[in-house]
Amino acid sequence: MAQIPPGGTPARPHLPARARRALSLVTAGVLAAAGVVALAGSAEAVGALGDAAAAKGRYFGTAVAANHLGEAAYASTLDAQFDSVTPENEMKWDALEGTRNSFNFTAADQIVSHAQSKGMKVRGHTLVWHSQLPGWVSGLAATDLRSAMNNHITQVMTHYKGKIHSWDVVNEAFQDGSTGARRSSPFQDKLGDGFIEEAFRTARTVDADAKLCYNDYNTDGQNAKSNAVYAMVKDFKQRGVPIDCVGFQSHFNSNSPVPSDFQANLQRFADLGVDVQITELDIEGSGTAQAANYTKVVNACLAVTGCKGLTVWGVTDKYSWRSSGTPLLFDGDYNKKPAYDAVLAALGGSSGGGDGGDGGGTGACTATYTRTASWGGGYNGEVTIKAGGSGITTWAVPVTIPSPQTVSAVWNGTPTTSGGVMTVKPTWNGTLAAGASTSFGFTVTTNGSTAAPVVGACTAS
Repeated sequence: MAQIPPGGTPARPHLPARARRALSLVTAGVLAAAGVVALAGSAEAVGALGDAAAAKGRYFGTAVAANHLGEAAYASTLDAQFDSVTPENEMKWDALEGTRNSFNFTAADQIVSHAQSKGMKVRGHTLVWHSQLPGWVSGLAATDLRSAMNNHITQVMTHYKGKIHSWDVVNEAFQDGSTGARRSSPFQDKLGDGFIEEAFRTARTVDADAKLCYNDYNTDGQNAKSNAVYAMVKDFKQRGVPIDCVGFQSHFNSNSPVPSDFQANLQRFADLGVDVQITELDIEGSGTAQAANYTKVVNACLAVTGCKGLTVWGVTDKYSWRSSGTPLLFDGDYNKKPAYDAVLAALGGSSGGGDGGDGGGTGACTATYTRTASWGGGYNGEVTIKAGGSGITTWAVPVTIPSPQTVSAVWNGTPTTSGGVMTVKPTWNGTLAAGASTSFGFTVTTNGSTAAPVVGACTAS
């Protein structure tokens, strides 16, 4: 596994072991564009992540390990919920070509065959990466290394031609920190800066149809590393180097939270004329706080036209590369977590039940946000809670206010706060007949920030 940068997100999971208080449903860009946005399920909505994402013109995938496909709960959850898969380790160089020019596709083929049998897309991950690299590659001199790199790309892409919708052609080629420099690796050290361009040009000669992506971590917000990647992509597009997409791994935790400029960062890359993909999403935490963070990410992707899909890095917490942080949408028993409900709601789907299968559910609710007044230094907002196809007796909505904004009052709702996330429940107005609605309001002091607050899924019973 790659090194964990100090104070940052782990590099990634490539080895099996990376009072008025405000509510809003959307990121700032969506709020400004739309004004009113619904977030939560309804009786008419689709019931699984992949279906809900498809209705929004996106895919919703997961990383898959071949050795778990024989576990019934794992396979059934995968099949019921996702419409795209990424082999977790099975397409790494060491897994496919441990000995020079001797390829073993068995485990990767198992994942691809399973995906194809279920109508799922496949992301290829990854062709050129400094880690999980067989020793024989590192020992090659420059000329031989170039030949081996191009041969590996050619052989692997040829084997899977027509079966992969996007390839991570080059992975994690930039350093963390403030320099934006390239990472030391056999490819960088012996072939120089041009190895990335060469890898992409080779890939295009093999498969003219697959999307060719650059993939990295700690590039989710604007910083020295993402700026360096941005400059590279901009240069490639200007010179006609065949790059189609950029992957943002999106491993988040308390030390490395979802950045406030996440959506804006995705947008600036999309504005270069490439697709953006959230490729390895996991968010450590639990409960409403985790759910609210997942909502931020999904809403950011939905707000950027060029964001084509999201992939979470694993099906269940128990097999996550950082399982102690419980970062995924299903717990170790394949029960849906609040984060699952929040993601499905953000995608416009409905949730119900505690297992890993499709959710139907009753007593769903929606939460719709409207900014009702604005002035220098503050604003008022109103959230309307509406029952779905059956009546409800109570509701709850998690709310995150972006720092340094503060809330001065909430009316018609009772807030409780935990870990920076406020959950609003009814004061007196919890019981609603099917289709009926109620509302609560709030006042926010902006303290110089124009960012919109973020709301998780409305839950009801």
